[in-house]
Amino acid sequence: MTRSTMSAAEHALLDEGRDLTKEELSVLSRLDESSTPSLAALAHEVRLDRCGPTVEVEGILSAKTGGCPEDCHFCSQSSRFSDSPVRPGPILNLDEILAAARETKELGASEFCIVCAVRGPDQRLIDRVLEATELVMHETGLNVAASLGILAREQARTLAEGGVHRYNHNLETARSFFPSIVSTHTWEERFETCTYVHEFGMELCCGALLGMGESDEQRIELLMQLRDAGPAEVPINFLNPRPGTPLGDRTLVEPLEAIKWIALFRLALPEVILRYAGGREVTLRELQAMGMTSGINALIVGNYLTTLGRKPQSDLQMIDDLRMPIGALSKVI
Repeated sequence: MTRSTMSAAEHALLDEGRDLTKEELSVLSRLDESSTPSLAALAHEVRLDRCGPTVEVEGILSAKTGGCPEDCHFCSQSSRFSDSPVRPGPILNLDEILAAARETKELGASEFCIVCAVRGPDQRLIDRVLEATELVMHETGLNVAASLGILAREQARTLAEGGVHRYNHNLETARSFFPSIVSTHTWEERFETCTYVHEFGMELCCGALLGMGESDEQRIELLMQLRDAGPAEVPINFLNPRPGTPLGDRTLVEPLEAIKWIALFRLALPEVILRYAGGREVTLRELQAMGMTSGINALIVGNYLTTLGRKPQSDLQMIDDLRMPIGALSKVI
């Protein structure tokens, strides 16, 4: 059963060049844990075939931390969770943003993402982000991405015309599970923002957060919905439970389970930039290099928004050890 299932998936992806169906992905998701290394090997072949060996490195900056009015149950930046240790702060000034971008550039990155903890931006915030975008591009040559929450249509136009080439807006989880995680906005509002990003020619970065209590069936549902969203990049986050949040007592995803789902994301989305993101250090532990040979072809280096990553030099050494060249994978430059 396992061998024939894997062979059928390999034939579909590498010989026929077609996407796997929802049913085919569901069958793969039910394979025994002992099949995970084989699943990972197939995902790596697909990654090399569709995307090549290049790895894209990105740094992110929390330019405005905390004080968000939304109730995303995984997020310590929500103002609704009074026990969270994260306190709100003002938006960073341009010198601070530029200094972070220069540090990112020195690591060999091609991408720098400005992130603000808001439901959606007002005009003042958009103006500040566009001012920072122009400065960072001029001073460092980095591509600049932004993550500013839910957008109105004209706001997406303004950001695109101002030089933001990639916009991050994660679906996070399946539509059917979303109301269990967020009540202050809808899955449909998130998806609508994704359509605006496409409309005005920005790349869409739209990712997932695994380990919030969703079922395997809902993870497959999410994969189908990500296909519908059409992202250029999909960050894979694993829940790193934050104190003071409703999900603060959840257990971590097991390392081999994480590898399995990295591989399934690659097999479901063979041509996307699949990026290691938050939670990988505590979830995968010593298996992080295995993730790079299970379909991952991009990673965030350094710290995340409210949690610490490992030293960037460790990630760069891992990439070098795997003989994977660092470069830009963006289609919009």
